[in-house]
Amino acid sequence: MIYDDGPFDLVEASTLDMQAAMNAGVTTSVKITQAYIDRIAAYDRTVAPGGTRPLNSIITVSDVALTAAAAADAERAEHGMTSLLLGVPIALKDNCDTADMVTTGGCGCWNDNQTSTDAFMVKGLRDAGAVILAKASLDEFAYGFVSEFSSFQQPGSTLLVASPYDTSKTAGGSSGGTGAAIAANLAGIGFGTDTGGSIRVPSSYNQLVGIRPTVGLASRDGIIPLALSQDTGGPIARSVVDAAVALDAVVGVDPADAVTARQAGLVPDSYTSELSDTALQGARIGYLPSMVGSNSATAGLFTQARATLEAQGATVVELTAPTGFSAVLNEGSGSTNEFLHDLNIYVENHLSPDVAQRTLQQIMDGGNYVTSRRSVYQQRNAVTDATYQAWAGPTGSHTLQLAAGKTLVTQLMDDNDLDAIIYPSTNAYGTIGTNMRLSPNTGMPAVTLPMGTTGAGQGGAAVGVNLEWLGRDFSEGVLLGLAYDFEQATHYRTTPTLYPALG
Repeated sequence: MIYDDGPFDLVEASTLDMQAAMNAGVTTSVKITQAYIDRIAAYDRTVAPGGTRPLNSIITVSDVALTAAAAADAERAEHGMTSLLLGVPIALKDNCDTADMVTTGGCGCWNDNQTSTDAFMVKGLRDAGAVILAKASLDEFAYGFVSEFSSFQQPGSTLLVASPYDTSKTAGGSSGGTGAAIAANLAGIGFGTDTGGSIRVPSSYNQLVGIRPTVGLASRDGIIPLALSQDTGGPIARSVVDAAVALDAVVGVDPADAVTARQAGLVPDSYTSELSDTALQGARIGYLPSMVGSNSATAGLFTQARATLEAQGATVVELTAPTGFSAVLNEGSGSTNEFLHDLNIYVENHLSPDVAQRTLQQIMDGGNYVTSRRSVYQQRNAVTDATYQAWAGPTGSHTLQLAAGKTLVTQLMDDNDLDAIIYPSTNAYGTIGTNMRLSPNTGMPAVTLPMGTTGAGQGGAAVGVNLEWLGRDFSEGVLLGLAYDFEQATHYRTTPTLYPALG
């Protein structure tokens, strides 16, 4: 990679920008990491001029990030650029275990959860030379889309994550802290988890690229679960290239998460190899009119996106929903019937012995949680093993419906010779019907990226919405290639003006 002469600009810097600058000696990982730490200190818990609320996007900043960055600089000096993530600072949703930072799940009840190991995905990032910079805030225990958390707050008090484009609005959730931090350039790349939209909603609200991988591509071991039938983790980034680079580091078969055995032989050497600005030529892309929604601004951008796809050489096919499709979209989340069962497994295998509140009942009794959710926790705590098995057991109703959904949607793609199905991820700061359910209710992968802006935000910023691409199991490479071509033809992402370069 060749670096153009001139100073390195951190704002909107891509992974490739960072690598080129570090390779040229223009900057170092230590300097980049310190610059992100400075931006977090300046911007995250203060109200920006022209804004309404703080971002509240970061729970913990690592006190060893600069040491890791120095090690990355030493690696580069001795061996060159050994990875596209070498020295790149990463913000992780705070439900991913890290041996050097507590993992709270967004709950004050688990402020002391210092695990002894990294999550499988985190280990992959460290092995690639990434710097784990910070733990991003989230909706407590990944419950919903508003990103309200109680970590390190007085019992009964909570904070809300704000969108950097309009701080009076939510950043989405449950990975809202990751979305806000990456959009406001408080870290290089972020990671979230998605059960029913938790990567894709904050990506759409904050003009980012998000990947919800095939269930089975990235191990969930060491991640606080919500519902393992649908949980999956993936990158949130400012560009398709960054998302592809990040995904490379976290895939792999993990004996501790049996579903990952499905990926054997189906993962490319690098997802970046499938990025091409001609990927849309000859592609067949389907859409269902019912998933476009009734919002005129979103519908207008979707019509514009279809025109762009056709101009890039794709054939856009209007689909008729097959019998059973509504059942796919309307199947509920496992977040009620599975949470207690799956959380208990995490508690047994990963939760620090220093944490006193180890059951949902103890958490409720302790009072250090989002107390407005008490009825939700009571409902989850009352789920019996019989109810869990009837829902998520081998012949449970949910298990069978997810399998039927995968079969039905795959057949729809096969019958129409499709490379992907597209639909708007969200409206501006609001979801669209059951669009978020298509990927989790089939286990199939989805990639979301900006498709334009819909109105004014704060400080001269514009708010936007995303276009989502769904594909067959383990077709992340195909989806990223198509999304990259669309991104290169449009460049719709804008920078939130409330958070400029420091100094």
